[in-house]
Amino acid sequence: MPSRNSFNPKPGASGASTPRSAVTAVRRGHPPASMQQVALQWETTGLIAGVDEAGRGPLAGPVLAAAVILDDRHPIKGLADSKKLSALKRERLYDEIRAKALCFSVAQAGVQEIDTLNILQATLLAMRRAVDGLRLCPKLVLVDGNRLPVLPMRAEAIVKGDSLVAAISAASILAKVTRDRWCLEVDALYPAYGFARHKGYGTAEHLAALQAHGACPVHRTSFRPVTEVLHKVMP
Repeated sequence: MPSRNSFNPKPGASGASTPRSAVTAVRRGHPPASMQQVALQWETTGLIAGVDEAGRGPLAGPVLAAAVILDDRHPIKGLADSKKLSALKRERLYDEIRAKALCFSVAQAGVQEIDTLNILQATLLAMRRAVDGLRLCPKLVLVDGNRLPVLPMRAEAIVKGDSLVAAISAASILAKVTRDRWCLEVDALYPAYGFARHKGYGTAEHLAALQAHGACPVHRTSFRPVTEVLHKVMP
């Protein structure tokens, strides 16, 4: 049996019912050939995937997206918006989601793609890659927020979905933990910037480091604080 888990860091790599009051948008289509092949091998009728991202706001690093199909037979307690959970709680749930979900996928759009496409389009691209990476083809994809990536199956955008839909909450946790771990790794490469502490966000510490050391290779050059440093006229 294929692994239930997948992580696609390179480019090209159970949700609750939707509230009636949620802001939604719908796209319909047919699965690509790869998904059609999976559908022939696995029963996918009624499967719902939750999708969320992490890393839209920081000044550095990729934007991460995760897609999760939960298993109703193995419920996970404590799922919530990753931003409302402690780091310790996120780490515990991260392992539990990976162990109990029917399948999941984590994907990214890199810094160069963010600077070329803009952060919104790069985020949607990462979401699409995450859905494409699922071992099972969902019938419905529920996406946190009010914008949808282009997908070959029906999808709904749900404002505050990471607090309303279990599968989206699970996706937010996988994306957040994966990106936080990336920040720890890059902190070892560029210790002067403090990525382990601020996770790439534009804190006073981070802005001061930018002024003192300039931009490093993982900074997003299209983001204003980084752009200003790059174009700073030295006396």
